[in-house]
Amino acid sequence: MTQRRTTLLASCTALALALGATACGGDPVTAGGGAGGNKSLKGQTITVAGVWSGSEQKNFQKVLDAFTEKTGATTQFVSTGDNVSTVVGSKIEGGNAPDVVMVPQVGVLQQFAQKGWLKSLSKTTEQSVDANYASVWKKYGSVDDVFYGLYFKAAHKSTVWYSPDALDQAGVKPPKTYDEMLKAGYTVSDSGLAAFSVAGQDGWTLTDWFENVYLSQAGPEKYDALAAHKLKWTDPTVVTALTTLGKLFKDKQLIAGGQKGALNTDFPGSVEKVFGPKPEAGMVYEGDFVAGVAKDQFGKKIGQDANFFPFPAVDGGTAPVVSGGDAAVVLKDGKSQKAAMQFLEYLATPEASAVWAKAGGFLSPNKKLDLASYSDDIARETAKSLVAAGDSVRFDMSDQAPAAFGGTKGTGEWKILQDFLRDPSDPKATAAELEIAAAKAYRG
Repeated sequence: MTQRRTTLLASCTALALALGATACGGDPVTAGGGAGGNKSLKGQTITVAGVWSGSEQKNFQKVLDAFTEKTGATTQFVSTGDNVSTVVGSKIEGGNAPDVVMVPQVGVLQQFAQKGWLKSLSKTTEQSVDANYASVWKKYGSVDDVFYGLYFKAAHKSTVWYSPDALDQAGVKPPKTYDEMLKAGYTVSDSGLAAFSVAGQDGWTLTDWFENVYLSQAGPEKYDALAAHKLKWTDPTVVTALTTLGKLFKDKQLIAGGQKGALNTDFPGSVEKVFGPKPEAGMVYEGDFVAGVAKDQFGKKIGQDANFFPFPAVDGGTAPVVSGGDAAVVLKDGKSQKAAMQFLEYLATPEASAVWAKAGGFLSPNKKLDLASYSDDIARETAKSLVAAGDSVRFDMSDQAPAAFGGTKGTGEWKILQDFLRDPSDPKATAAELEIAAAKAYRG
């Protein structure tokens, strides 16, 4: 998830914003680039809603502030929590719709489009994306070939983060296969720390665990079929992936606090258990955004005090590359649509992405963003990997599903996988529950 819970030449961009001109190409832009603002939106206010809180909200605010500096527009950010669909729906019904929503799931974007809530994006934004993004990002931002969603923040969700001290103390090296990872985990556990911190309180993290195992074990074609519900969740490949995951989930030696501890740990808490003042585990699996939390909340130097290895290949498969991201959309019921469209034109530029890239905890799918904009070598490495993967990236499966199945707290896949973490003894029964929930959501 963005978390769920993923960019044109700056001087040209200023002109494009001022005149509505066609976006143009050029050399990569680094943080701080760009011409002075034209204050064309002075007196207008844009409300932007999104899931971000904590350090992510703070860093996105820097992007909003840069847009204000450029255009004179006032910005307001509203944090929705994980239930974006419900919160935005109630705001629209109450006549208080935000202008822009940062949507963390493809399924939610599709739902918004089907309800008629969204405006198609401007030609300027579309041309920027056509020129500077792999086509997969436009595909995931489109519904029935209409372009509604600009992927501003991407996530590389195939990264396992670790404390170099913990692995050094245990005498283990970053593993290359899933079996090696579990073996390394036992060695870390023997040295006094649990192997993994698991954020079971946040169901979306469990879907990410499943997707990486499934993509590597079952392969990309079956992954695509399951994501589109052309393959049933009762398929043997799903049962196999759940069985693989269950071996980890049921092992108290591998998980900090055991199953109960994991179910009481949210995502920031899972990072704290590895990189906080009182470490309880040596490793935490999640996307590249772990680095932002480790750096901003716990003062860790990325690459030195916190590092990652790619999620390893499972059972002889290929190492997975799963991505996610937050797409900016413009609501028809928003009160500042012209300003909202210009805000998305700004977000499509590398200049906007450079602001957050410099702050950390961020990846952009925009090929024109200079890698030098990122604050550390690890971020540069993950960003380079994501951009280099091009159209071979597989988007987060739960984010592609209808929100009722793949993106809502306390229901669907999130809850069923939490129940599986609590008791992983019957993968077949869990697969059957997943299929019942998926069939209902995809019908609805």
